[in-house]
Amino acid sequence: MIEFRGVHKRYDTGIEALKGVDIKIDAGEFVFIVGASGAGKSTFLKLITREEVANSGEVIVSNFKLSKLKKRQIPYLRRSMGIVFQDFRLIDTMTVYDNVAFAMRVVGASQKDIRKRIPYVLGLVGLQNKSKAYPMELSGGEQQRVGLARALVNNPSMIVADEPTGNIDPDMSYEIMELLTEINRRGTTVIIVTHERDLVKAFQRRVIEIRDGLVVSDTKDEEVASYEI
Repeated sequence: MIEFRGVHKRYDTGIEALKGVDIKIDAGEFVFIVGASGAGKSTFLKLITREEVANSGEVIVSNFKLSKLKKRQIPYLRRSMGIVFQDFRLIDTMTVYDNVAFAMRVVGASQKDIRKRIPYVLGLVGLQNKSKAYPMELSGGEQQRVGLARALVNNPSMIVADEPTGNIDPDMSYEIMELLTEINRRGTTVIIVTHERDLVKAFQRRVIEIRDGLVVSDTKDEEVASYEI
């Protein structure tokens, strides 16, 4: 599903964000990526989504070798993943329904498919009664649920979430994590970048820690309870 083989990434500023990273994440896994600010977590995500390219080594995502990926192929790579952002990135002038439908329209889905899929996905995230609401009428947790629905609507093989609980209260954070856990149970790979130690402890999944551009630990599910992050 995702493999980093000796990946180095240095920016033009001289910052060496990743230094020989080797990681393998199999299809169907649920993985937390943790580390301090500036550790290399964001670069890790940007390499997965092909926003950035490694200077050396190889990044493989969904059988795409990203170093060899042509520009016209990037949209096909990104269709295999749903991305959840910390700041929601909803369109304020669109209803919940249209915010989610927008993700289907950009990939050329038919109106028939959109009308069928949107109610189902909104039901998955508990927003079936909010389809006509606008983002500013929703709580932070509800807005993140819309973001999650948008990430799910094209049936991606993986969800990549960048600090998905960073702008919502603790109780809602657990609800969002429960939703992501249920999505994972249905077979979707879930990768979450987070600094929320309590959530990582509570959900006890694989934890990869990045520090100063290096993978310093890779803790399996059953070991997380005793792991200090």
